[in-house]
Amino acid sequence: MPLSLALVPDRSPIPAGGATESPEQVAFRASVRAFLSEHAEPRTETDPWQVSGFPDEAEASAYFEHGRSWQRTLADHGWAGLCWPTEYGGGGHPEWAERIFAEESASYGSGPGFVGATIAMLGPTLLAHASSGVRAQFLPPMISGQMAWCQLFSEPGAGSDLAGLATRAILDGNEWVVDGQKVWNSCAQFADWGFLLARSDPDVPKRRGITFLLVDMSSPGIEVRPLVQANGSAHFSEVFLSGVRIPADQVVGEVHGGWGPARTVLSNEAAFIGRGGGAPTSDRLRDLAALHGSLGDPRVRQRLAAVISREKLQALMGQRIQSAVRNGRKPPFDPALTKVMAAGTRVLTGNLAAELAGPAALVGDDPIGNWVRAEVINRFSISIGGGTTEVQKNNLAERSLGLPREPGIDRDTAWKDVPRS
Repeated sequence: MPLSLALVPDRSPIPAGGATESPEQVAFRASVRAFLSEHAEPRTETDPWQVSGFPDEAEASAYFEHGRSWQRTLADHGWAGLCWPTEYGGGGHPEWAERIFAEESASYGSGPGFVGATIAMLGPTLLAHASSGVRAQFLPPMISGQMAWCQLFSEPGAGSDLAGLATRAILDGNEWVVDGQKVWNSCAQFADWGFLLARSDPDVPKRRGITFLLVDMSSPGIEVRPLVQANGSAHFSEVFLSGVRIPADQVVGEVHGGWGPARTVLSNEAAFIGRGGGAPTSDRLRDLAALHGSLGDPRVRQRLAAVISREKLQALMGQRIQSAVRNGRKPPFDPALTKVMAAGTRVLTGNLAAELAGPAALVGDDPIGNWVRAEVINRFSISIGGGTTEVQKNNLAERSLGLPREPGIDRDTAWKDVPRS
C-alpha cells in the first residue's frame, strides 16, 4: 500500500518567544507567521526539484518561474533581503531576522528555488566587492526577482582547479569580448543574467589574471545547451560564448582581480548548501521511522539525533558565514568546513532512509518511495557540486590547519606557460 506522509501527525510550529527571544524578535516572528499564513502555499509531500527533476522542459521552466514569482511576492511585501541595506531594496533588519524567517518558512511549500540560491551566492558578493554603480544597477532587480541569475564558473578543464579556467576576456574599447565554454551551469537555460569568470591576463599566475564579469544571457554569441541526465531532466547546461560583448563597467571587484569575488561566491555557495532550505531532512526521516514502527528503536533515535544536530549546526554555520560576508567581515571559520559537513550529513540521511524504508521503497512509485530513492541516489551529490570534498579538505588543511601546500608547478608560473594536455 502506498505510504503517505499525511499519516504522520502534524508538528506544532516553533513556539514564539520564550526565554531566548526578545520582545522585538517575538513580534517579528508573529509578523512572519501572519505573512506566510496569508501568502505562502502549504507544504506538499515532495519538492520536485530535489526528488527527480523535470524531464519536460516546459514543466521545469514553470517550476523555475514559480520560484521567481515567490521572490517577487517577498519583495512586494518587504520580506526579501531581510538583512540587506534598504537602499538596495532590502529590509535592513538585524541578522537574527533571517533565522526566524527560515524557521517559520520551513512549514510551507513556497520558496524561491534556484532563484534564491543564486541571490544567496551573488548578492553578498556584490555588497562586498562591487562598485556603488554596479550595486545600484543589479541588486534591486535581483532581490525583486526581475533578474534571475546563473553561475558561469566551471569549464571542461577547470572544475576542481577552477583558477585554471581558459575562457578569455579581451578589453576592446569600452567592452569586454569573451570567448570560451562553461559547463555544469544550473538553470542557465532559464536565467536572465550570468556571473562569469574569464581569463583577462594570461601572462600572470592563474589566480591573478581573472576578471569577474556580469553578462546578459540574451547577448549575441551565447549558446546554452542543456545537459540531459539519466532521469531525463536537464538541471545543468553547458554554455558557449563566442565573441560575446560585455560593457567594460560590468566588472565585480578589480580588473584581473576576480579571484577574490569568486572565492566569496564559493563561500556563500558552501554556506547555502550547508544551511539547506525548506523542511529539514530529519523531519522526513522521523516521519519515515514512525510509519515503519521504528521510531522507538534507540539505535534509530540515536542516528536521528546525530542528523538533527548536524543540520542545526550547519544552519548556524551558514548564517554566520553569510552574515560576515554581507557585512564585509572575514567569516569566523573556513566555509569549506560547512560544505564538508553537509556532504557527510547527506550520506548519513541517505543511508538511514534506505534502511528505514527497506528495498521495496526503492522501486515504488509513491511519494515516499520517490523521496527515498532520491535520497539514496543523491547521497554523494553534494560531495561533488560546489567543490569536491577532497578539494575542500585540502583547503581546510592548508588554510585552517596551516599544513604544507600540495606541490604544484603552476602557483607562480604565468598561466600561458603552464603545460596542458
